[in-house]
Amino acid sequence: MKAVVITTPGGPEVLQLQEVEDPHIGDDEVLIRVEATALNRADTVQRMGSYPPPKGASPYPGLECSGTIESIGKKVSRWKVGDQVCALLAGGGYAEKVAVPAGQVLPVPPGISLKDAASFPEVSCTVWSTVFMMSRLSKGETFLIHGGSSGIGTFAIQIAKYRGATVFVTAGSEEKLAFCKDIGADVCINYKTEDFVARVKEKTGGQGVDVILDCMGASYYQRNLDSLNFDGRLFIIGFQGGTSTQTDLRTLFAKRLTVQGADLRNRSVENKAVIVSEVEKNVWPAIAEGKVKPVVYKHFPLSEAAEAHRLMESSQHVGKILLVP
Repeated sequence: MKAVVITTPGGPEVLQLQEVEDPHIGDDEVLIRVEATALNRADTVQRMGSYPPPKGASPYPGLECSGTIESIGKKVSRWKVGDQVCALLAGGGYAEKVAVPAGQVLPVPPGISLKDAASFPEVSCTVWSTVFMMSRLSKGETFLIHGGSSGIGTFAIQIAKYRGATVFVTAGSEEKLAFCKDIGADVCINYKTEDFVARVKEKTGGQGVDVILDCMGASYYQRNLDSLNFDGRLFIIGFQGGTSTQTDLRTLFAKRLTVQGADLRNRSVENKAVIVSEVEKNVWPAIAEGKVKPVVYKHFPLSEAAEAHRLMESSQHVGKILLVP
């Protein structure tokens, strides 16, 4: 099969489409012929050599895909050859075929094309596990999403609104903020021209928000704490603003705050299966109702993976970028 290979750690130009061996499936796995895969920031970090795949995972990038099942392991009962599915991967999506544990496979949501279904697994599993399973965002609460126009952000806006939260977002241009508003964001903050702490306080009567989903890390840490309500929860899923910071711990005490962090890729197969099951139960109905829609900015052929990475790193896009074999 053909797959995108990271020939050496570096810039987008190190991504090359090459002939490689087909993946072998285990007893609990299925082999998917890939219809599409989607980019995630983690792919660019892996390309630069800073985010190696977990032990035993495919060396090729790609944390999600959609496609058609070509073969199944002997312990697989739910899926059959020919099923159209999408899947959460530990790697290997940038290829024509990928092996994946059966518990990480989802049916294509009703009303969604097979290609666009590739935009859902990583964002839905990330947001559902962090914001809802761990941070327990509830109806009537307030929720701040940094990077509201990203793949994670555009999904999080829609599912949080569906669940009855009031949604705040930050983004870096008026066009991006207008898009966020169109898909349901209540308060849109331009982080380049506005102080998000002040805007959050102003819009919450001085209280702050209940939950924050943060992709920045160090550079936003203290400001995030300052933006939280009593019993507020900060969940960190990225370090685009660095990994090391000084903070005043008294903020945590005074407001009874919770700070958590997690990645999805390095969780166990069993843990991922639980998350995927919860996503199918809680998120797929919202997609079927048309309340959560795929936000796909652009498709590239697999051979243009480098160009797709350049677009992602330029941050000009809104939503997801897909690669199609």
